[in-house]
Amino acid sequence: MPEGDSVLQLSQRLQFLVGKTVTHTSLRTPRYATHDFSGARGTKIWPYGKYLFMLFEEHILATHLKMEGSWAMHLVGDKWRKPGYTARVVLRFAHQPRDIEIVGHQLGLVRVLPVADYQRFIADLGPDILSDDWEDSDVDSDVGEQYNEGREARETGSAEALRRIMQQPHRPIGTALLDQTNLVGIGNEYRAEICFLAGVHPASRVGKLGYERVAEILEIARRIMWANRHEPVRVTTGIKRAGETTYVFGRNNRPCRRCRSLIVSDSLGGPDQKQHGGIAGELERIIWWCPQCQPLLD
Repeated sequence: MPEGDSVLQLSQRLQFLVGKTVTHTSLRTPRYATHDFSGARGTKIWPYGKYLFMLFEEHILATHLKMEGSWAMHLVGDKWRKPGYTARVVLRFAHQPRDIEIVGHQLGLVRVLPVADYQRFIADLGPDILSDDWEDSDVDSDVGEQYNEGREARETGSAEALRRIMQQPHRPIGTALLDQTNLVGIGNEYRAEICFLAGVHPASRVGKLGYERVAEILEIARRIMWANRHEPVRVTTGIKRAGETTYVFGRNNRPCRRCRSLIVSDSLGGPDQKQHGGIAGELERIIWWCPQCQPLLD
């Protein structure tokens, strides 16, 4: 399941394209089908939460993996590993002896932005939990100083995320962590593991937990995601053996690794949760927890 660390690693794998010239563009989405990056050099590639951005001189290609998206890289002429009808972005870059081709399959979002619109595009998103400015407010944003005119001084990312979460005290902490307007990068797997390590039920109300407890949860989130940012296998237990990498995620009806109580699963969020602190348009997602280690504070 793609989460912030997945996109960070993807951006690192694509760094070899920086400086290469685009030779072919196919954006298979009606709004941008005629846009052509051909002749432009790849200037910068970076993540922001679950978004991947590629800067081609004066324009930025913004994509989001959502739940099913992926990128494939190969030489032109090699057989694709996924069906062609799933491709939403196809880019080729000059290379010898054959051009390099990257294909974005089942991407949840594809946008082409003028460089000047970047800050407006991310304005509604919260701080990136894997960004350097999560703990240091003086770090410039990823596209560089020339694209950040008008950017206001701000708190550290962690302080800003905490402030945003605490503004909705009646909301469950589990839905608050997945809300990309609070902070970006956390997905369902990390959400489950963060709540377990913090000893809180995902449905516990933010206001019941209080300022210090929510700050502790964000500290745990940063710590485990930062530790996994370069790892090919996501691990929260410290054990890389297959089947032992998580505490509660995907482990319904299996014994807790701490107390041996059976892990429980249910759903959280969705339109029917609005009266309980949810927000309109919120997706219902599965949660896992240990009833002994994670008591509900409602």
